[in-house]
Amino acid sequence: MMNTVSAISLLAFGFALGLKHATEADHLAAVSTIVSDRKSIWSASLVGGLWGVGHTISLFAAGVAVILLHFEISERLARGLEFCVALMLVALGIDALRRLASGGQIHMHMHRHGGRMHVHPHVHDARHAQKEKGTHAHSAEPHTDHLPAIGARPLVVGMIHGLAGSGALMLLVLSTISSPLVGLFYILVFGAGSIGGMMLMSLLLSVPFYLTTTRFVRVDWAMRCMAGLFSLGLGLFMVYQIGYVQGLFGA
Repeated sequence: MMNTVSAISLLAFGFALGLKHATEADHLAAVSTIVSDRKSIWSASLVGGLWGVGHTISLFAAGVAVILLHFEISERLARGLEFCVALMLVALGIDALRRLASGGQIHMHMHRHGGRMHVHPHVHDARHAQKEKGTHAHSAEPHTDHLPAIGARPLVVGMIHGLAGSGALMLLVLSTISSPLVGLFYILVFGAGSIGGMMLMSLLLSVPFYLTTTRFVRVDWAMRCMAGLFSLGLGLFMVYQIGYVQGLFGA
């Protein structure tokens, strides 16, 4: 049975590992493609939080399997999980570039909330822009899309990431923990670290987009394009590295 000091040290290590997990390149590439569309810093931080929640859900499910069923992650399975992440990065990058190529435009709308006027930027795709073309009048009804719906995409992306990278290392650590209770707490503190770390990283990533939306529209467009290209490029590199260099598809 672990003593109290050893358990606390292990949990602290798990939290630190969760924080580090949020800064890995493939995680930042995936989240940046989602954050680039968020014109609110608070909304962007929620994207990171949802990523962390999804990440923790998949890790918790796998962690329970490790603790209760003594499941072991083979090297080939770990590579397969990383390859799934690579394919997801390719898909996210293509989707981000597709949205830019479809003619999405940033619109500036003025709203009154609580007697105070402020400008609210958001992006419409080509169909929405065409629909609004020729009319500049706004409905008298209260504006309801001040914070556009985030959707389930960050949650799903986090779940896919959950078993890859240092997440797999987390499961390997679990296999060495003799106390099931400490193992479950380890998953939770690792998840808390990844949630907090990704919320912070999402907030930091969103700042350049937030600052350039109203004053430097072309710069904002260029940064969104770079986010898509980064995700696509990193995904393709990982596909080649994992699939062929590391021999995932080898005999």
